[in-house]
Formats: sequence, structure tokens, C-alpha cells
Amino acid sequence: MRRPQRFSKPLGFESIYLQQLTKYKQVKIKLLISIFIVGINCLNAQTEIKVKSKYGSENVEIQNLYDFENIFVQKFYFKGEKLKGKSYIIKLQEFTKGQKTESTTLFDGTESDYFKIKSNEITLKFNLKLDDKKLKIQIATDKFRSKKSYFKLKDDSNKYVLKDFFGSNSEITIDINKSNPILALITPYINKSGFGSYCDVANSKVSPYEYGKYFKIPHYFLINIEFK
Repeated sequence: MRRPQRFSKPLGFESIYLQQLTKYKQVKIKLLISIFIVGINCLNAQTEIKVKSKYGSENVEIQNLYDFENIFVQKFYFKGEKLKGKSYIIKLQEFTKGQKTESTTLFDGTESDYFKIKSNEITLKFNLKLDDKKLKIQIATDKFRSKKSYFKLKDDSNKYVLKDFFGSNSEITIDINKSNPILALITPYINKSGFGSYCDVANSKVSPYEYGKYFKIPHYFLINIEFK
């Protein structure tokens, strides 16, 4: 015997309207999320500065001399649309037994319009020398040099090493609206094997401001840059 066919009950106007309304809301939510994400990305792109770095000298003999004399030379290349017309302040912060004990301005470009950045790029060169329990620092561009600044070391000068925060990256980004640490002059972290390590510190995810507390480093310096 043939079974009678079953027909689905036609949807009423109200059911169709509710289905369409639900689909519309879902599309609207997705669209709003997409707009929000694009807006955040655009905002980040406007505030991000790309940074590259070059350490030391390509000349082997000169680099050998740097190493022998405890001289550190590092260049930073900053690039971003928002750089033009900005000034910058470079500070050195000193940390002792996990606490910030000193903060010194190495260079303040807001003191004169002459120091304002004239394009979307700027190159800064940091010269550091360790000798006789003292740290000597000078900052240079292709147009001027800062005054030389001197700081006392609390350990053997041979125990201090200059580290940046690039890790294995050739380029990083920083926020133009924040103060950004770019260099650390650190004494070694003594690991469980009893050996001293510098890379474990600089390549870690620990905030540079917490190196002293986390790694028990008794003394170190941070160099920060801030754009105004």
C-alpha cells in the first residue's frame, strides 16, 4: 500500500520575518566586528614605529678594538609616518637590587626646534664605554652629538654587557605614545648550574623593569626613548 505523502507546513509570515531578522543581525554583528578590527589595526599602524638596529663595526679590526677597550656602539633606525615633527627624550634609568634608584636625562630634544625630526626616519647612534668603575655614554646623529654623561658602576666593568630587545628579530615595533626601553646594560644572571648568562635575561618575556627582581641581578641600566 502506498504511503501518503507528507507536506511540510508552510512557514507563516511571522516565522519568515524572524528568520530574516536573525540573519540580518548576524551579518550586522560580523560587519561591526570587522570594522572594529580594521579600526584598531589602523590606529595601531598610526602609533607604531618600526625599529631596526646595527651593533658594532663591520670592520673586524675596529670591532676587536671595541671589545678590548670595553666599547659598545649601537645604531638604531626608526621609521614611521608620525615621526616627522616629533622631538624625543632619551633617559637612563639605574636599578639596584630590584629597585629603580636613579633616572637621568641623557638628551632632551624638546629644548629646541632644531632637534625636531625633519622626516619619517631618524638614525641614532649610542656610544658607551666602560672603564675604571665608570660608564661613559654619548648619543649621536648625523647632525649633532649629545654631551658625555658619566655613571658609577657597582661591579667589575668586565661583567657588564650591552643588550637590546630584538632577540632573533631583524625588526621590531614600538609605540610612539609610550616610553620604550631600547637598551640594557646588565650584569649576568647566575643560572642553576652556577654559570653567568646574559641572553637568558635579554631574550626573556620578563619586563626590563623587573630584571633585578626576577633574575636577582644586583645592578643594571636601562636606556629609554620617548617621542613628544
